Amino acid sequence: MRDWLQCIAACSAMTFASTFAAQAEPLNVVATFSIIGDFAAEVGGERIALKALVGPDSDSHVYEPRPADAMALAQADVVLTNGLEFEGFMTRLIASSGTQAEIATLTDGIETMEEPGGGHYHYNNGQAIFHAGAHDPHAWQSVANAKAYVRNIAAAFCAADAEGCPVYEINATRYADALDVLDAEIRGLVATLPGDRRTVVVAHNAFRYFEVAYGIHFLSPQGVSTESEAAAADVAGLIREIRETGAAAIFAENISDTRLLERIAAEAGLTLAGTLYSDALSGPEGPAPTYLAMMRHNAGVIAAALDAI
Repeated sequence: MRDWLQCIAACSAMTFASTFAAQAEPLNVVATFSIIGDFAAEVGGERIALKALVGPDSDSHVYEPRPADAMALAQADVVLTNGLEFEGFMTRLIASSGTQAEIATLTDGIETMEEPGGGHYHYNNGQAIFHAGAHDPHAWQSVANAKAYVRNIAAAFCAADAEGCPVYEINATRYADALDVLDAEIRGLVATLPGDRRTVVVAHNAFRYFEVAYGIHFLSPQGVSTESEAAAADVAGLIREIRETGAAAIFAENISDTRLLERIAAEAGLTLAGTLYSDALSGPEGPAPTYLAMMRHNAGVIAAALDAI
């Protein structure tokens, strides 16, 4: 009897959502980059028309907006941003577009981490580029924070489309359950690793929230350019830290140049252990086309590399 009643409740919820989904014109939604776009798709479903400005395998730090982006903002009902100065191009783009959309900052309400150096470095075409900001913007690297992003998206959609609010809330709850499963999977993977084998090297310092949430320590080069005269001394300092901490795996990132990491790996006597996805999803044929897939991929690649030592 209980199973039968649960089935009726589930079917009723799906019918309820479908009925609402068929009633209104799609909500025009612009997401700043692919990860936020995936969250939006999960919450909005068929009730929204979605455009992500910065696509898969692309770096939001160096993105140059196009006229079509301003047009998309002008036509949007809701614009979803990360905030914390992650999308440096957005302030000017919003102003130039004249958009009347609700601008939702998805890190609102999240306990963010301060950037100890007033920002962080990332690497493009062999150059170290400093991204200034008082707080680390990569909050989505903790699954608990991802749930906060989803809540904020649902609230923004409900504010813009009250009729569809029940759909958004149902979808957000369903997706939050999937995020809880993901969080438990990552914790289970990390728990299998010895405590002295939990340090890795990445291209840029985008994984601090992952580190705090799951106990993997990340080292990254800070301000080292592959073409800089000072690079040799800086690389030597990082290699000393690799040896002192016992870091045993180096990972490329999908949005970063690999030349610097290849040099560090060679000098440290290591090899690149795979590619992590930090600031962008992969394309649909890649291993990380969704947030759930991205986090599973990253945790699995890290655990496999450290477990193989």
